[in-house]
Order: sequence, then C-alpha cells, then structure tokens
Amino acid sequence: MGVLDKFRLDGRTALVTGGSRGLGRAMAQALAEAGADLVLVGRDEATLDAAARELAMLGRWVGLIVADVGEPDMAAAVCDQAIALGRPIDVLVNNVGGRRVDHATETFPLDEWKRLFDLNLTSALVCSQRIGRAMLERGRGSVINVTSIAGPLAIKGIRGRHYETAKAALAGLTRSLAADWAPRGVRVNAIAPGGFLTEPNKKWYAEKPELRATFEGHVPMGRLGEPAELGPAAVFLASDASSYVTGATLVVDGGYTVW
Repeated sequence: MGVLDKFRLDGRTALVTGGSRGLGRAMAQALAEAGADLVLVGRDEATLDAAARELAMLGRWVGLIVADVGEPDMAAAVCDQAIALGRPIDVLVNNVGGRRVDHATETFPLDEWKRLFDLNLTSALVCSQRIGRAMLERGRGSVINVTSIAGPLAIKGIRGRHYETAKAALAGLTRSLAADWAPRGVRVNAIAPGGFLTEPNKKWYAEKPELRATFEGHVPMGRLGEPAELGPAAVFLASDASSYVTGATLVVDGGYTVW
C-alpha cells in the first residue's frame, strides 16, 4: 500500500453532525472525496437535501437525519437512527457547536449557559457514547471532535466565555476518551479551527468589521481560512494515515496560536 492509499476511506461510513453547511459541510465533502459514505445530521432539511444532491454526484451513499443534536435527548435519538440505518459508523465527526450569543460572562443567564454547554460539549459526549460503543465492539473506529483555538485561549474582542470554557472541556474529553479507548482499537482526536469564513462568521464580521480586522491582524498568514482548507485535516484523522495518532489536537488556524 502506497502512502496516498492510506488516506482512502473506501467502504467506510462517516457520521458528521452539523454536516450540511459550514465547516461540517467542508469536512463531509473531503471525506466523500476520499471514498467515505456519509450520514449527515443538521437542523435544516433544505440544506441537508442540497448537500446530499451535491455529494451524491461523487457516487457516495448519503443518509440524512434532520435534528438538533444540541439537545442531549435528541442527540441520543439521532445516533440510534444512524445505527438503525444498518451501516456501521467507522468515523464520527462531532462538529456541531457555536458561540451564538455574546453575553458578558458576569451577567450570563445560567439556563442559557447550560443550553450552550449542551450544544458545544454534551452533544459530543452523547454521540461519542452511542456511536463509540459499537466501534469498541468492533475494535475499530475514529472519533474527531471539533474543538477550537478558543479552548486554550480567550479570543480578543469577544464576550461570553461559555464557548472557550466548553471547547476547553471538549479538548479534555478528547484526551480522556483517547486514553480509555486506545487499547480497544478506537482513536479519538480533535481538530481546533481558527477563524474561517463560514456563512455565520461572514455575517458576524459584517456586523463587526473591527473584530475581523483585529482577528486577521493576529494571524501570521494575514487572512481567515476557507472552509475547504479544513477538510484534509478530517481525512487525515479519519483514515489509516493517522493510525498511530490518538489524543492529539490538530490546530488549523493560519498560525494564530504561535504568537
């Protein structure tokens, strides 16, 4: 087997939460181009259908589940639906998350804090539990948690540190699961994106151009990333190319964290 063959995902199925748009859509595209069939989960049926049509042109099977995995009970139900499709899930990408609100921490409503923790942390735990059990039974699988450079850092110019706190906890969960599951054949890693030009971020930066300027000014490469630039990292961690990699966080941020 040549080195490039190790990046192939033919015959495998990947479940991507938040897979119909943004970074999740970009990772789904890359996984499909590497040969994987897909189960995409998202809240919006229209964008899921559009993603399925586009990905089907690659000759891949694509299953769709309309749901909000930010709700723990719904996350569990989604995983049960995915398992019931009858295709073993070889790769789980816990991508769902987001800042969504910009409350000052000192006045942050506690119920809102808990809701956003469910979105950014609990959803990944529930999906890892449900999908991970079957992986452990088979003795093979790859879990990829999408954390953030906001895990180890407090991003300048933004309030509401629920996001930093939850992403730091998700990085800790990644390491813990990796330690527990490595002897049983399941690898658990994370991707920590920096600033990317997703549709929500385009809207955010349009409303706060000074924030974009501040962020880009801290990136050695001098720009925000394009979503497609994250896809290859997901392929690496999903595939046998990373067969001796677990508990790692792959930072994709244009160099933001080097300063």
